[in-house]
Amino acid sequence: MSKTKYSEKAQKKVGKVMKEFKEGKLKSSSGDKVTSRKQAVAIGISEAKEAGLKVPKQKKKKDVSS
Repeated sequence: MSKTKYSEKAQKKVGKVMKEFKEGKLKSSSGDKVTSRKQAVAIGISEAKEAGLKVPKQKKKKDVSS
């Protein structure tokens, strides 16, 4: 099983954003304080993409309908 690979710089970018989140300084685009860990990671990945860093594509979710 292979893991998705993020570039070193992308990992550092997400790490920097997570540090801001832990310190309570991270704000969303609307200016509100970010309280969700998942949202903080999403912001970090988004910023890494904007900077043109290597970030794998999002996995497609399977439709579970029976």
